[in-house]
Amino acid sequence: MKVAFATLGCRVNKYETEAMVEKFIKDGYEVVPFEEYADVYVINTCTVTNMGDKKSRQMIHRARRENEDAVISVVGCYSQIASEEVSQIDGVDVVLGTRNKGEIVYWVNRVREERKQVVEVKEVMKNNAFEELNIESYQDKTRAFLKIQDGCNRFCSYCLIPFARGAVCSKPPEKIISEVKELAAHGFKEIILSGIHTASYGVDLEEDCSLLSVLEQIDKIPGIERVRIGSIDPQFFTEGVIERISVLKKLCPHFHLSLQSGCNETLKRMNRRYTAGEYEKIVEDLRSNIDDVSITTDIIVGFPEETEEEFNTTYEFLKRIKLSKIHVFKYSPRKGTKAAEMKNSVDGNIKDERSSKLIALDKVMEEEFMKKFLGRNMEVLYEQKCSNSQDLYEGYTPNYIKVVSKSEKDISGSIKNTEIVQTKNGILEGNLLNDC
Repeated sequence: MKVAFATLGCRVNKYETEAMVEKFIKDGYEVVPFEEYADVYVINTCTVTNMGDKKSRQMIHRARRENEDAVISVVGCYSQIASEEVSQIDGVDVVLGTRNKGEIVYWVNRVREERKQVVEVKEVMKNNAFEELNIESYQDKTRAFLKIQDGCNRFCSYCLIPFARGAVCSKPPEKIISEVKELAAHGFKEIILSGIHTASYGVDLEEDCSLLSVLEQIDKIPGIERVRIGSIDPQFFTEGVIERISVLKKLCPHFHLSLQSGCNETLKRMNRRYTAGEYEKIVEDLRSNIDDVSITTDIIVGFPEETEEEFNTTYEFLKRIKLSKIHVFKYSPRKGTKAAEMKNSVDGNIKDERSSKLIALDKVMEEEFMKKFLGRNMEVLYEQKCSNSQDLYEGYTPNYIKVVSKSEKDISGSIKNTEIVQTKNGILEGNLLNDC
């Protein structure tokens, strides 16, 4: 039997898909690309935006076109929030939520036998147990995602995720350390600690532990050479935290600090719990204490009641602090959130204009940041061969800049000292040093 997967959304979803892949393999399934004919299709959905819902539905229809007799299983945030809507989509056989993906093989096999739709979406708002979806054999041997936390207690006014993922649940620290040691034993060079609200790690545990204490323990584990943190709340980086992480040898100097707006009035309506000034101070402190640090962010344009003045405040703020990468999103209302009830929505054409303006600014700042490293020698973790190339390999610097270099040997999965020679189309080109 063949199974195919489509994953939308965040790194947590990618981790959970990897865990589901392993469960199917153990049950005797062969994993094939989603574009191919399969007996089972699994769509791991996202519901952060309306576009996420739309893409999820498109994937369902694509699977049905590939094989009208296949078992189609829809899991994740979209099916958690809108299980009835998903169950009514033609061809959907299995609907699971965000906290029972570990049961996927059981329900798929049951539907194959009985040919009767299954909808198993559990209540998550009162759930305080971390669902263990451990991975024993990763398909990608270069870097590993490690889910350490689920859920969110922040309730930003535009976001459905707390309703899709429930309250904060943390993986016990001893299990994290055990998994990291196992990953090191299997030859992984880099791990990425992921969660829905990673900065909240440990708040639900009885023992005194935090994301910082976990990072300090991982730093002592031999074998792992790089550790990254997924998107993280800027308020995690207090002066004391920055001082302690600055001495960690393995923590990569790349932090994705979601800003969403550079205007305090907009931030307040969003229910973000910091001001633009506090965010800027955190950026300055990180730059003062960590060499070559890369700070990336997310921005929402066209939030309800965002005036031209408020947008310009955000634009000038970003222009001043010069982050290395901005991911721009046009606000889309999500039913069930406070923002969806706000008046004075922003016209779609204005959203487009504001988005385009920030994207243009991002290109300028990204190029400026990359040029700082021209002529430098940097350690690059090469992940794979470039598509349609016999001798070009792509990888990332510790501060997450993409580098492409030529090599006659297969350097996938290895860290190589690389001279940065030029920037081109948003990436760095490098020459391998001492490659013999």
